[in-house]
Amino acid sequence: MPSWVEQGIGEYSKRLPRELKLVWREVPLAKRGKDMAAEGEQILKLIPAAERVVALDVQGKRVSTEKLAEHLDAWQMSGDNYSILIGGPDGLSPACLARADMRWSLSDLTLPHPLVRVVLAEQLYRAWTITVNHPYHRA
Repeated sequence: MPSWVEQGIGEYSKRLPRELKLVWREVPLAKRGKDMAAEGEQILKLIPAAERVVALDVQGKRVSTEKLAEHLDAWQMSGDNYSILIGGPDGLSPACLARADMRWSLSDLTLPHPLVRVVLAEQLYRAWTITVNHPYHRA
């Protein structure tokens, strides 16, 4: 990843409390139009069986920041761990989408994978600030 991506996700990650640690796991990107199933298998191997899964998918439900804050609050109360899957240029494999408990769309826009990481980290941080009434969201 470019340094600006690492800097961006690093900045938002360090702002989150210890109990909301972001861990990024990567799999090699499949060649465009090929090996999507193999890429999906690699992703699924990284997800513990008991973990809940949110797939970022262009066909998924759009979620506002406020709704994300509600989900984040519920996730914390549940004590479950969550994996949020970000697909490559061709999206996520059918197996990954089938494994998902929720399917969300960040935007109707097509966003490059590196930018999605930064947007996701920022939105998770913003959602957390809403749950603790921190002024960041209102700034």
